[in-house]
Amino acid sequence: MTSNENILFQFYTAFANADAAQICECYQPNATFSDPVFGLLKGNEICQMWKMLLERSKGNLKIDFTNINADGSLGSVLWTATYNYSTTNRKVVNSIKAHFLFKDGLIIKHTDDFDIWKWSKQALGFKGFLLGWTGFMQRKIQEQARLSLKIYIEKNKNK
Repeated sequence: MTSNENILFQFYTAFANADAAQICECYQPNATFSDPVFGLLKGNEICQMWKMLLERSKGNLKIDFTNINADGSLGSVLWTATYNYSTTNRKVVNSIKAHFLFKDGLIIKHTDDFDIWKWSKQALGFKGFLLGWTGFMQRKIQEQARLSLKIYIEKNKNK
């Protein structure tokens, strides 16, 4: 196993164990993250997102990961998150392809790719089925996720 594969194994093991502090240790301080729900996050926003998601899951999050591949600079992982979406309490099984760029043995860029329409159908039900494929609904989902993260960061600023 390469050193970058070890970082990815450490990351997803920590995620499966709901250990946000260990997840955050896998990133460079100036890292970037992007996915269809949150859009682009930078630096501390990334760690705060993982902390928020883990807290909101209240221990009801299952993470499975396979196909860890990494060389000296690039990596990828297939992973699945199973949880109840906090806003609707609907069950979501989200299959994700993660791509990574490494710098000095840590993650500098992390991109999660998944089908936002499939996610919205599970998380939002009929409304997601009808509108989840539209740019309008996808922007609304992202705006709400970013607002939730902003509120979470403000609320936990001194912790």
